[in-house]
Amino acid sequence: MSAVLVSNIGELVTNDSSLGDGSPIGALSDAALVVQGGRVSWVGQRDQAPEADSLVDVAGAAVIPGFVDSHSHLVFAGDRAGEFAARMAGRPYSAGGIQSTVAATRQAPDEVLAANVARLVTEMARQGTTTIEVKSGYGLTVADEVRSLAIAAEFTPETTFLGAHVVAPEYADDPAAYVDLVTGPMLAAARDHARWIDVFCERGAFDADQARAVLAAGMTAGLEPRIHANQLGEGPGVTVACEVGAAAADHCTYLSDDDVANLRDAGVVATLLPGVEFSTRSPYPDARRLLGAGVTVALATDCNPGSSFTSSMPLCIALAVREMGMTPAEALWAATAGGAAALRRDDVGRLVLGASADFTVLDAPSYVHLAYRPGVPLVSAVYRRGQRVT
Repeated sequence: MSAVLVSNIGELVTNDSSLGDGSPIGALSDAALVVQGGRVSWVGQRDQAPEADSLVDVAGAAVIPGFVDSHSHLVFAGDRAGEFAARMAGRPYSAGGIQSTVAATRQAPDEVLAANVARLVTEMARQGTTTIEVKSGYGLTVADEVRSLAIAAEFTPETTFLGAHVVAPEYADDPAAYVDLVTGPMLAAARDHARWIDVFCERGAFDADQARAVLAAGMTAGLEPRIHANQLGEGPGVTVACEVGAAAADHCTYLSDDDVANLRDAGVVATLLPGVEFSTRSPYPDARRLLGAGVTVALATDCNPGSSFTSSMPLCIALAVREMGMTPAEALWAATAGGAAALRRDDVGRLVLGASADFTVLDAPSYVHLAYRPGVPLVSAVYRRGQRVT
């Protein structure tokens, strides 16, 4: 099995606090790493690197773990640019626009949906993302949810059944019957294509009892829980997440003191989605408050056609630093190791022995430039399992 030495790394972020500067990001200067069999087999100072079969010289650039985007909605058709323009002109955001995407997605053939996912996954890779989670939720029929998940599974093992995104339009007058559909025939058909079960617990979507029913059914079917929570106002979403032991509660824009304490005590990751606040002109979550309380924080794009049509984790890092009170190091950790924690993965999001050799080479001397130079294409090369993908 050949070994590749990646050397002359000006700054290497490992996310291992036992290495380098001893901080959570474990930054090493003048570093190197060895890739063998798609995994990291050695990491340390360049002058101590072992011999290898081949060499990749990054000429003093910074190297970081590949981004782990733990929340996205990529299987859709249609465009909602007009909705965005209306918000920028002063119309408030609500979850109702999802139905326009549902209508377009239902009408689109599989090949159109798959091509759109492929385009967005390629965009993500070019910006340093090596692991993605993809949800269904724009079909809201048994057949459309199943085909959405089957398409998503062509691109990632981290697929999420989100039949409980909003109530399907044909069930508008009988949401209880729609919950029965989601937890019955739809789940039975979708379970083999998904790892996760999710629900949008919010006004205009599903209440606490409905959310509990959806997550309980999914867990009984062998899926792991996560939840959309507390995006539009304080509500029961975080409480439900902690009750069921969800991997992550996503959005977390409006939190009570009890919500923050419960997230910490239950070990539920708070996934923050600053692209949503940017796109909807909503208040940003207070990441500093969460971090100060000891809550694990992740960052993700929430890439979707309505409330956050960005595929850029670097943008999310810059927004988190500028608008949410995070340091550049905290934001980078949240976008890599934090995302991995939200997916209950320990093989990605860090560059340590045995981890997948997923890493990004920056056209910059330090990871700090991700926030320092927002909007600049700093990703010069991306590797997944040791193979260059951009």
